[in-house]
Amino acid sequence: MGKRLSMMDAVFLAGESRESMMHVGGLFPFTPPRDAPPNLLRALSEELKASPTVTDPWNLKLRFPELLKNPLQSWVEDEDFDIDYHVRRSALPTPGDERELGILVSRLHGIPLDFHRPPWEVHFIEGLTGGRFALYFKIHHALIDGYTSMKMLAASLSTDPDARTTPMFFTQPPRRRTPQPVTPDPMAAPDATGDQALTDVNPPTLTDLVMATAREQYGAAREAGRALMNVVRAARAHDRDLVAPMQAPRSIFNCRITRNRRFATQQVAMERVRAIARTSGGTLNDVCLALCAAGLRRLLLELDALPPQPLIAMLPVNIRPKGDPGGGNAVGAILASLATDVEDPAARLDAIIASTSRAKEQLQGLTRSAILQYSAMLMAPMSLQTMTGLGGRTRPAFNVVVSNVPGPDRPLYFRGARLDAVYPLSIPFHGYGLNITINGYVDTLNFGYTGCRDALPKLQRLAVYGGEALDELERAVGGG
Repeated sequence: MGKRLSMMDAVFLAGESRESMMHVGGLFPFTPPRDAPPNLLRALSEELKASPTVTDPWNLKLRFPELLKNPLQSWVEDEDFDIDYHVRRSALPTPGDERELGILVSRLHGIPLDFHRPPWEVHFIEGLTGGRFALYFKIHHALIDGYTSMKMLAASLSTDPDARTTPMFFTQPPRRRTPQPVTPDPMAAPDATGDQALTDVNPPTLTDLVMATAREQYGAAREAGRALMNVVRAARAHDRDLVAPMQAPRSIFNCRITRNRRFATQQVAMERVRAIARTSGGTLNDVCLALCAAGLRRLLLELDALPPQPLIAMLPVNIRPKGDPGGGNAVGAILASLATDVEDPAARLDAIIASTSRAKEQLQGLTRSAILQYSAMLMAPMSLQTMTGLGGRTRPAFNVVVSNVPGPDRPLYFRGARLDAVYPLSIPFHGYGLNITINGYVDTLNFGYTGCRDALPKLQRLAVYGGEALDELERAVGGG
């Protein structure tokens, strides 16, 4: 039968279309070691072809590739796995610069994956100035989410610059989950030692398990419903801080999109962002949102397209327990104002902090199941638009996705080459033609702007403005 898809995985697969391709990716530029041979990538390519051992999940393909919405869809092993198809070499005209690299990656990200094969690719790109090279990696969100794929890809890297034999990510066996200690039920009576009393002699029956699951889901639904009613009441009271679904204004990138993509990057020092966060009383994520908001406000003003109401961001929330190795899709969501209607940078940051604080308050005390249900309720208008084909034709549920993914805090190396940055690429789709994802790496924050080429043609300018906004915030708030 193969490995069945989870409900969330099936949603990403069902969302696949010619224009809305549901794959995520990453761009990883490297500086080679001084002793690197000139044919480094060719030698590596030949090495991979000589030992094409591929492990789960990298060897899995869809059982029914022509029927993506099949309820019986599952993953099966590709018995004719072709490593030459999945691992490729590309070259920029020498000497290649960052702009040419961005153009190439934009084009690669706009090409759909082949579902008759395991849905992933990795491209070795050479020709950058100074002998530098890059890896571009993409994978369908139905197979692995961004959190998991980043952790698996990092397994191909080493903290030792002299390590030259680290195997590629797709040849390494999958990480096994370490059993987590069971969290005691706070409503149950503890025994004398403070641990949960274990007095049952007989194991639970199937009926017991079904009833327990039903009670859990019912309780989660009640919790999620109460949190959603808080949002509804805030909207009726014209509370600007707690954002409700469908509160977002129309904007130029909330439209029907094409398959063409544009990708831009920005890198800022993490300590500068943290200093502003300390001074303002916000979080690092709040300051990142303020940088995105400043860039969007400036660009939309130039295009005479800034809505009078504030743009609204959807912020994915990772709800995995600490130490979870990943796997599948386990993401909640909140909505927050970007305060793009506020001219003063300091006041704009204050408004963002107030909005994210209120949004996070709704999640306090909720179980993981309740957070997922609450998030599904918040995202229901967007999901309905996607399923009915109304995305980009009606008012958006939000304007832009902004997510922040923690990354390695130590420098990493690939066969002796130092990883310089981690730039994420994500998913624009109908009605939501811009996605901004941020990855931390050592002492930097790396912004990846992925957009529809036709809906937002000045994407590189947006990335530049986001970087310049850091100087502006330091002057306005302090902390620099």
